[in-house]
Amino acid sequence: MNPKVSIVLGSYNRHAFLKAALESVRNNGIGFPYEIIVVDGGSTDGSLNYLFRQKDVITIIQHNHGVFRNRPVERRSWGYFMNLGFKSAQGKYILMMSDDSLLIPGGTQKGMEQFERLLAEGRKVGAMAFYWRDWPGHTNYWVGLTLGGRMFVNHGLFLREAIVDVGLIDEQRYKFYFADGDLCLRLWQSGYEVVDARDSYVEHFVHANMRVRKKNMLDEQKDWQNYLNRWAGIFYNPDEPLIDGSIRKEYEDHSNTVGRFPKVPVWLAMIRRFAVKVKKNVLILLNRMKKLDGRPS
Repeated sequence: MNPKVSIVLGSYNRHAFLKAALESVRNNGIGFPYEIIVVDGGSTDGSLNYLFRQKDVITIIQHNHGVFRNRPVERRSWGYFMNLGFKSAQGKYILMMSDDSLLIPGGTQKGMEQFERLLAEGRKVGAMAFYWRDWPGHTNYWVGLTLGGRMFVNHGLFLREAIVDVGLIDEQRYKFYFADGDLCLRLWQSGYEVVDARDSYVEHFVHANMRVRKKNMLDEQKDWQNYLNRWAGIFYNPDEPLIDGSIRKEYEDHSNTVGRFPKVPVWLAMIRRFAVKVKKNVLILLNRMKKLDGRPS
């Protein structure tokens, strides 16, 4: 039987978190046939040996780190990796999540049922954002609004035919950040809606792998500028204030899903989160100072 939904996630050197993420899928109460697709960037921490033993997981390996035959392996973008999974998916829907996140029980089923109802009503819905939060540190869950106040998906469902229609994720323009927002803006531009899943929630662990996160952060400013350039005059006016933000909700997870994250001291996670936030703010400040000095940023 063909799957109704394909769960796609990328992973690299987060063995313990990957195991917890996959268990959250298996225990999510999905009543439809589904498949799990993991795109691994060449993990060296035991993740691949673990994946080889998971008979309900389709594993795609595309080495994205290290050296091979005395040459550095070419680094590919986040969009490239996710598209490998999207192109392999057979479901009507694709659920995009990350390897450092956990699905709160029942969310996938509820989200798909809501998606089906909206399509049956004649709504042209292309994607559905799940509410999520960073843990530890955040209390409320939220979905993001990007340029022009348009909703986008960090974690959630896509109608596969809709993202194929708009050309999947842009693999060239963005290294890691804002490619998800770009995909959703192209859905909006093509007449699709991106809506929130009212009863679907995700827990995201703060900085599960700081070494990988640090490398990704180096590309953030460039990705942001590419994002603004791409949508200037469409969903973004450089002469006016940015219109973005979030919609936040209170929700009590009685199943204590965060308790299934690998045990990392809360104080360590908080320090990691604070350090990355400080570095991000410093980069933004330096960029603004360069502009005031008239130097190229």
